[in-house]
Amino acid sequence: MAELLFTQVPLMNDLGLATDWKVIQGHEDFFTVTKAVHNALQGATVPWTEHMQDVYLDQCRENAEEFADDYDFVIVHDPQPAAMLAILEDAGRRSGKWVWRCHIDLSNTFQPVWDFYAGYVSRYDAAVFTMKDFVQPGLEGPETFLIPPSIDPLSTKNAFVADDTIYECLVRYGVDRTRPIMTQVSRFDPWKDPVGVIEAYRIVKREIGDLQLVMIGSMASDDPEGWHYLDVTERSREGDPDIFLLTNLQGVGHLEVNAFQRASTVIVQKSLREGFGLVVAEGMWKERPLVAGNVGGIRLQIEDGVSGYLVDSAEGCAARVLDLLADGAGRTSMGRAARERVRESFLTPRELDDYLRMLGAL
Repeated sequence: MAELLFTQVPLMNDLGLATDWKVIQGHEDFFTVTKAVHNALQGATVPWTEHMQDVYLDQCRENAEEFADDYDFVIVHDPQPAAMLAILEDAGRRSGKWVWRCHIDLSNTFQPVWDFYAGYVSRYDAAVFTMKDFVQPGLEGPETFLIPPSIDPLSTKNAFVADDTIYECLVRYGVDRTRPIMTQVSRFDPWKDPVGVIEAYRIVKREIGDLQLVMIGSMASDDPEGWHYLDVTERSREGDPDIFLLTNLQGVGHLEVNAFQRASTVIVQKSLREGFGLVVAEGMWKERPLVAGNVGGIRLQIEDGVSGYLVDSAEGCAARVLDLLADGAGRTSMGRAARERVRESFLTPRELDDYLRMLGAL
């Protein structure tokens, strides 16, 4: 969300819409609850107690107290602040049209948690989902819009990077550019299946002994599970010197992600659930062939066998990676098709146009 808004907010202001970006506050217990919510809405069975609901609602009340300005439109992103509208409305402080924008894969929700949120989402004027599969049956009240996310082709993460910069980045982190590189960029959490990525890598490495695996993730302060799954991934690595686990704590930022994606022979995104997966479009934009989970918003981006491959298992992932490593011409052709797919459908101007049409309709 932050990457999307970093581009969209200034562009909306440039277009003449006076647009602000407000950030809610939270404490550790709140983020522990909202992480459980995130997992539950993507299909995990979690404890959902009255205490957890109280922790969530108390923090939403505190954030609602700080929301003092009148707007024509308010777009609320994801579950964390979703209850703020009801709190403001019950206090007689609601103004303007309110839109709930959900970035999560809701194709298989844990029903008790969704039932809790549905009561709050139903009070919005509109609800925006990435794709039709995520729209919840029985949701009454808001008008529904389908708007896939997008990438900014001029951002540090996606703009052109010179070869010498790419080389310097790989040298800095000990990755050998003369050997094949398989890369996944994503958070360290169960839905990105980092252990499954390592399993696929090991299958491939039996035949391609000089293969390297680069896994890059950002450690976020509002993701209490991140450290645990980084540790799980580290243990799964078992000291393999050809597996590189890199994070923002080692100075890996947008430029470095850009460089690693461009240096990759194959990019993977072996998600088990995925609202969209900006990193998929990012890799495709750089003309790299992708092998990705056959789930959620990834299906919107990759045309299987044309602009990438969709897979359902570590074995399937490994097989497709092996196919691409053996076919240089095929990698080039698929990479070009991938970039064109993103150019046509997943760049910022298209998403801005969708938002303007939605605001006009409301």
